[in-house]
Amino acid sequence: MQYDQASGDETIRVLVADDTRIHTQLLADALRRDNHMEVIGSPPHSADLVEAAKLHKFNVVLISANMDEEPLRGFEVLRQLRASDPELRAVMLVDSSKREIIVQAFRAGARGIFSRHESVETLAKCIHSVHQGQIWANSQQLSFAVEALAASPMVRAVDANGLNLLSKRELEVVRCLSEGLTNREIAGRLGLSQHTIKNYLFRVFDKLGVSSRLELLFMTLSHTGTPQPTSRNRSSVTVPSKANGARVGASLPPRPAVGVTPKNSGDDVLRLRVVHGAAPE
Repeated sequence: MQYDQASGDETIRVLVADDTRIHTQLLADALRRDNHMEVIGSPPHSADLVEAAKLHKFNVVLISANMDEEPLRGFEVLRQLRASDPELRAVMLVDSSKREIIVQAFRAGARGIFSRHESVETLAKCIHSVHQGQIWANSQQLSFAVEALAASPMVRAVDANGLNLLSKRELEVVRCLSEGLTNREIAGRLGLSQHTIKNYLFRVFDKLGVSSRLELLFMTLSHTGTPQPTSRNRSSVTVPSKANGARVGASLPPRPAVGVTPKNSGDDVLRLRVVHGAAPE
């Protein structure tokens, strides 16, 4: 299977939770062909997933939108998993690309949206990308997310001062988050514990009326007073596409611009990079 070499030799611990036990077993067996993954099937009942995740300390969970013969049960389970471990990264398996399904998946905390019509090889790429901190979604799915955020009353209900509501330390956490750092990396940079970073993020979410890192990232990108990151690291979004396309967008201070560049020639996956404009003097 193909994967991004940037992942190195690190083994990714993956929990697979499909809609039925037999589908879970078949999918787990297929993914085990990737030597860089340690794949474990889910327990029989979704109610036991949270305890299983705590026990095995997974890096990525691959979860179906439908579980236990209940439509969209996977969204509720994913919220529970993310509440238990905010560092857990998730890929949502979907049968439909309807707008409401995609938006619900992002709101539940999914960092990857994967259609069952795609191949197992592409799924392995998706899992590696999500593990590396990227967002895996096609351009239409990203459009649904952006449109939902733009129309969200929660976002518009935020005080007119927006990010100015945050304390100095909370702004530092947001800056680090905009660079794509994990809670552990943010804690290391700021000299704080991961538990403290989680508490800061919860307060930031509450003040700004967002419910996930993705919403917070989009808010910082669309806010005229967005604090600029202190290093040149960038967040990235991996966009599956059939076209390699030329780079679009430009870096216009003080707002960030979005550029799309091919990851490599012959690859059908594009990387959407967030390019921050220069901070005003």
